[in-house]
Amino acid sequence: MNNRAQQAVEIATDAGDYALDFFKRVGSLKIEDKGHQDFVSEADKAVELLVRKGIEAAFPEDGIVGEEHAPKPSVSGYTWVIDPIDGTTNFINNIPAWTVVIAIVKDDKTIVGVTRDPIHNETYLAERGKGAFLNGTPLVCPPGADLTRGTVGTGFSNRTSPDGVRRLINEVLDAEGVFHRNASGALSLAYVAAGRLLGYVEEHMNAWDCLAGQLLIAEAGGQIELQSADEMIVKGGRVVAGSKGVFDELVRIADAAYKP
Repeated sequence: MNNRAQQAVEIATDAGDYALDFFKRVGSLKIEDKGHQDFVSEADKAVELLVRKGIEAAFPEDGIVGEEHAPKPSVSGYTWVIDPIDGTTNFINNIPAWTVVIAIVKDDKTIVGVTRDPIHNETYLAERGKGAFLNGTPLVCPPGADLTRGTVGTGFSNRTSPDGVRRLINEVLDAEGVFHRNASGALSLAYVAAGRLLGYVEEHMNAWDCLAGQLLIAEAGGQIELQSADEMIVKGGRVVAGSKGVFDELVRIADAAYKP
C-alpha cells in the first residue's frame, strides 16, 4: 500500500471512530437544514475538520475538497475528496447505514478510494491498478450477475427532479429487477464492489459521494461510466456502475429514465 493510501485508511478509521461517538448521542446533536431532505449535523462539520487536520499534517501541500468546508487548492497535484458522513439523514435518525468516504485524485483520475463503515467495522480500500479490498480481503464483483438475481441500488437528491427516479424504478421493475435505497450512495457503491448489490444508478452525485466507490467497483472487476474526476469535483454527474453482467442493461435503464 502506498503512503497516501495507508494514511487515508488511518484517517478514515479515526474519523469513523469519532463519528461513532457522535452517533451514540445523536439525539442531542445540533441539526441544520441545507435544503429539501438535505441535512448537516455538528458531527459532519467536526468529523470533516478532523479529516482535514490529518491530511494537512501528513501531506501539507495536497489539496482538499470536502462537503462541509471550503476547498483547499493543491500544490502537489494530489487532491483529497472527502465526505465526513455520507448518509447524514440515516445518521441523525439513528439508522446504522452511514460511512466516512475519502478519495484521492491526481491527473484527473481517482487513484485511491476508502469507504469506512465504523458500525460494522468494515474498511473498503481501492488503489488504482492494485485491486479492491474489504478488511484486507480482495473483492470480486461477480461477472455473471443477472438483474433477476439480485438488487439494484439507487439514490435521489434535491438536485434532480422526482420524475427521473420514478422512471428509473419503473424501468428496473419492468426488467424484472428490484431496487434498493439506503440513503448512503457511497455505502451502496461499496456494496456493489462486494457483490451485495448488482449495481447502482443515480442521476446526479457529488464527487465526495461517488469517486471512492467507483474506483472500488472498477478495481473489483465491475464496470463504471468513464468520467473526468476533475469535472466531477466541480459539478458532479450521473453515476452508473455495476457488475459486468448487468452494466449495459443499467446504462440502457439510466438513458431511458433520465431523459432531458
